[in-house]
Amino acid sequence: MNLFPSIEYASPAEIRSLQEQKLAELLKYLQDHSVFYQRMFSANGINVENIRKLEDLQQLPLTSKSDLQQYNHDFFCVPGHKIVDYSTTSGTLGDPVTFGLSDSDLERLAYNEAISFACAGIKEGDLVQMMTTVDKRFMAGLAYFLGLRKMGAGVIRMGPGIPELQWDSILRYKPKWLITVPSFLLKMIEFAENHGIDYRNSSVYGAVCIGESLREQDFTDSALSRKIGEKWGIRLFSTYASTEMSTAFAECGLQQGGHQHPELIITEILDENGEPVLPGETGELVVTTLGVEALPLLRFKTGDLVTAHHEPCGCGRTTMRLGPVVGRKQHMIKYRGTTLYPPALNDILNDFDGITVYQIVIRTNSIGTDEIIVKISTDEKREDLLNEVKDRFRAKLRVSPKIEVIPSEELTLQVHNPKSRKPLHFLDLRL
Repeated sequence: MNLFPSIEYASPAEIRSLQEQKLAELLKYLQDHSVFYQRMFSANGINVENIRKLEDLQQLPLTSKSDLQQYNHDFFCVPGHKIVDYSTTSGTLGDPVTFGLSDSDLERLAYNEAISFACAGIKEGDLVQMMTTVDKRFMAGLAYFLGLRKMGAGVIRMGPGIPELQWDSILRYKPKWLITVPSFLLKMIEFAENHGIDYRNSSVYGAVCIGESLREQDFTDSALSRKIGEKWGIRLFSTYASTEMSTAFAECGLQQGGHQHPELIITEILDENGEPVLPGETGELVVTTLGVEALPLLRFKTGDLVTAHHEPCGCGRTTMRLGPVVGRKQHMIKYRGTTLYPPALNDILNDFDGITVYQIVIRTNSIGTDEIIVKISTDEKREDLLNEVKDRFRAKLRVSPKIEVIPSEELTLQVHNPKSRKPLHFLDLRL
């Protein structure tokens, strides 16, 4: 297969033409097969044949996560016997949503991951250690495996956690790449240093990272990325995806944002009123999936606040690139008159060498306003650490949250809960 599709190097006019063709096909498909969208079109007097240009999408209502939760079954476009895999969202914002995938959807998923990994630099014949789960109805883990096999890479299915076993596998099989949550690499480094493993001279060249930001908005390294890089000089590549999108935005070697696959997804960046933002402005990412058979989505609100970059990339791709996620709309915190998003808090905490693990908890206090509790664990016996952390928050964000020191074993179990697919660095307990 061609791991570098020509459409990703095409002119904006060619990309638009392809997307408008696929949009017309999608709308007819939804009209014929989706109970939810049939109902939406009818209720709003929409003739899908009138939706021809990308700008015409503005005539259609938006689809929300609550729609998926409330009418989950009505989104399915194929009968049950055509579903060959069931996945669920992680339930970050409420009850998980079930997604069924057909054979065609699994092929599409494999194609998406293969070209995404190729964008990051993985090649046929490379050996890749997967440090993410492939079970628990987690779409991403399955997608990684299928994509790596489709592109002809070798796979070591290690799953998450347990640094000792990860290092045993690295030293035994010598993978070139890792797929992991980046903060876990700090655990790998700590274990290696405590057990005399020469990790800096291991076989690992790079890691494709999920779930946590590696970049600032100007594409410089985040605090977490710098912290890893100071210890272990492997290359770190950021990806952004979700179960709902069934599509990934992956960095190329220039690491200037996640490249869109225009044959797989249409993107809009909208303001609070549902209008397109001006170039360079931040807004909510809204996606329309292309080529999905079982559960396609039309103008789905991801809840993620991002900035789009449209200038051609130095790698030769002309596709839109997504900057790092600023935050989730639902996770916005109003604290003492200041608007905050969890990534800003993460960056401050990741910048402290003395903090071994942390968790940010948001809850509603007795007077109905947001309250932030930052739980930290540390190996250092420094009485001034709490004051230093508070001072850093004040300097960077103008406010300082309540900070609690928790024993490392206790907090590690809360953050790296075996029932969760991802580290629980952020808990939103607001009413």
